[in-house]
This record gives sequence, structure tokens and C-alpha cells, in this order.
Amino acid sequence: MIIQNQIDQRINEKLDVHHMTLENESYMHNVPAGSESHFKLVLVSDAFEGKRLVQRHQLVYGVLQDEMTKIHALAMHLYTIKEWSERNALAPSSPKCHGGEQGK
Repeated sequence: MIIQNQIDQRINEKLDVHHMTLENESYMHNVPAGSESHFKLVLVSDAFEGKRLVQRHQLVYGVLQDEMTKIHALAMHLYTIKEWSERNALAPSSPKCHGGEQGK
């Protein structure tokens, strides 16, 4: 949980977080047990107000510049407080892995 904790800490330090969930989804992929390679981030912040989706992603990538070099994938679901409320505080489910040897 070292990388997960670093990601969590960095986001909370740099962004005004209204709601955040960070899930290690590495177990869904063809990686060794205990890996920290695939994460799902649901982040709600007014920092996204007035920003297009690509700008929101760029903002988070900028905040996590160092951490991104340590992981393989980060699925991001980024919302303003209003958007999150309109979604009834629900984020999309992650699909199953289709790569590597997973599922054989």
C-alpha cells in the first residue's frame, strides 16, 4: 500500500478534495499478488470547475507526476461537486482485464 498511500497523500495535499476513493485494482490483472500497478481514482473537487475532461486529467497527472512513473494504469473518474451530485454519487464499475494471461 505504499504507492496507494503516496497517491492519496499527494492528491489531498495538492487539490481541494470533496470526495475521493482510490482502489487498487491490480488483483483484476495479470500481475503478482500484492502488486500496486492498476488503480481506479474517483475524485470530486471544485478544482475541476470550468475544465474540460482532458484538462482535469492533465491536472491530476501533473499532481501525480512522480507516482505515475511507478504504476501501469490509473483509471480516473473526475467530477465537480455538482456533477457528482447529479450522478447520485455513483462512479462507473471497472471492466475485467482482457490482457495478459488473466482469465485462462
